Amino acid sequence: MYRDRIGLTSLWGKVVGAEEAAMHIKDGMVVGMSGFTRAGDAKVVPMALAERATEEKLKITLMTGASLGSDIDKTLAQAGCLSRRIPFQADPTLRKSINAGEVMFVDQHLSETVEMLRSRQMAPIDVAVIEAVAITPEGGIIPTTSIGNSASFAILAEKIIVEINLHQSLDLIGLHDVYIPTRRPHREPIPLVTPSDRIGLPYIPVDPSKIAAIVITEKNDSSANIAPADAETKAIADHLIDFFRQEVRKGRIGTSLLPLQAGIGSIANAVLGGFIDSPFHDLSMYSEVLQDCTFDLFDSGKLKFASGSSITLSGPRGKEVFGNIGKYKDRLVLRPQEVSNHPEVIRRLGLICINTALEADIYGNVNSTHVNASMMMNGIGGSGDFARNAYLSVFVTKSMAKDGRISSIVPMVTHVDHCEHDVDIIVTERGLADLRGLAPRERANLMIEHCMHPDYRDLARDYLKDALGRGGHTPHVMERAFEWHLAFQRTGSMLPLAKAAE
Repeated sequence: MYRDRIGLTSLWGKVVGAEEAAMHIKDGMVVGMSGFTRAGDAKVVPMALAERATEEKLKITLMTGASLGSDIDKTLAQAGCLSRRIPFQADPTLRKSINAGEVMFVDQHLSETVEMLRSRQMAPIDVAVIEAVAITPEGGIIPTTSIGNSASFAILAEKIIVEINLHQSLDLIGLHDVYIPTRRPHREPIPLVTPSDRIGLPYIPVDPSKIAAIVITEKNDSSANIAPADAETKAIADHLIDFFRQEVRKGRIGTSLLPLQAGIGSIANAVLGGFIDSPFHDLSMYSEVLQDCTFDLFDSGKLKFASGSSITLSGPRGKEVFGNIGKYKDRLVLRPQEVSNHPEVIRRLGLICINTALEADIYGNVNSTHVNASMMMNGIGGSGDFARNAYLSVFVTKSMAKDGRISSIVPMVTHVDHCEHDVDIIVTERGLADLRGLAPRERANLMIEHCMHPDYRDLARDYLKDALGRGGHTPHVMERAFEWHLAFQRTGSMLPLAKAAE
């Protein structure tokens, strides 16, 4: 019975259908929705909103934690319901609208969105739509499989719509740790000194009078699309594990390493999974998204605790984990993303951060977001929060894409998300480049010889030779810096036609 999940009996009369609840959202409003990387997103009110948008003028600014599942971004984009989207997305249909200029996309570091809301640097939230497992007797909202920005959205919004998801297990209660940083300029330090610390509440504290509607749902989170590890991702993991062995031998870190963070996606998931067969033990994680590899590491006995902002799993792994969440619950915590991604905490804990690059250049600059300078993929997400403040900032990528027609290591990236100053280690299946303490000229040789695929090395050596002839601290040949990208646009391959035909 859904009433068992609504502890404040005065809210029972607020239960309505999704269409009626969605009527609280008007044209031009700013709407904050729960959801962080396909986990814990509101699922039925957005669809009712999209249906209305096909019949009347209805455009909103949509803020979330990160990407949404259940085809929500796709459906809202197709309905023409989105005028602005913040701060991250991963849907091909919405991406097309963004790159066509139909939806204004604000690509933000994930730690910054609610900071800007709280200081009124962005328009305030009119309505928050939050998925919950239950409501406490005091009116507190207990999130489901993510927190993301949900807590601050609900606290700052004029109105709140709660989607209570009966499919989500009540065993999730107690998993969350909702801490809201105090306001500037006299903000107190966030009192987190280990990943396992709990410093907040197990629910989102709100004024229950702001809850305008409650909708009952039973829809699953969307499963993560995680490709299995392959020979190349295994090679990347092996290179990284060998590097950590050397760091241990040099006395820089211990066999428990330091708390690990890994970005979302198949490569990062596979690389972190490589730690199962490593000599390291008693590992901990302080990350944003907890993926399949987190629970594989738990089951292997390698991982002792994991802190994140969401749990995003593949279909089979999700059934196993959420069907037995009690097995892991005392070793897990979910936090608001402004805490999971907070620079102060990341710097204090000394994280080893492993994120994925679309491309990197020979000097260590990393592009995480754009194809050929202009076309947005998903967004920077939390990678910048972690890279700038990490003990070790690691970026991983396969050395080539599109069957070898694209080199992921190039003379100059067409868009810089992480500048050379924030990048310590770059790893491909070809090898690892430790860029710490190196000048640009030293970095370039290391990147070419250790990380670049052999098919492209001669081209890169030729470019670097000419660049060195021009001189400079960071040598470049301006008129040739993007010749590989331009060749791909003209011919479909970065390789010269003769070499591509071999």
